Amino acid sequence: MSDIVTHEDNTLVYRPDDCVNCGMCIEVCPHAVFAPGERVVNVVRHSSCMECGACVMNCPTTALAVEAGVGCAEALIWQAIKGGDAPACCGPSVKGETCC
Repeated sequence: MSDIVTHEDNTLVYRPDDCVNCGMCIEVCPHAVFAPGERVVNVVRHSSCMECGACVMNCPTTALAVEAGVGCAEALIWQAIKGGDAPACCGPSVKGETCC
């Protein structure tokens, strides 16, 4: 049916063939990465994924995978622990300087 969807900016993997269109990922994603689709959920803002893992934990199938605790999610956690200004998740390790 569909190919596996990935993006160079983060570790989010979406397998549309495994999606049952329940919409849980839409409900729990804090950055509106997903949107309703006719037969399956659509990934509309892949590069906005902060790799928190909420979508994976709430998906009833194996349609989603992510390495939680990397990328912007790691920056947010360290910012919360250390305090200070907004997390600096942009840098040379992030292609295209995509930020949280």
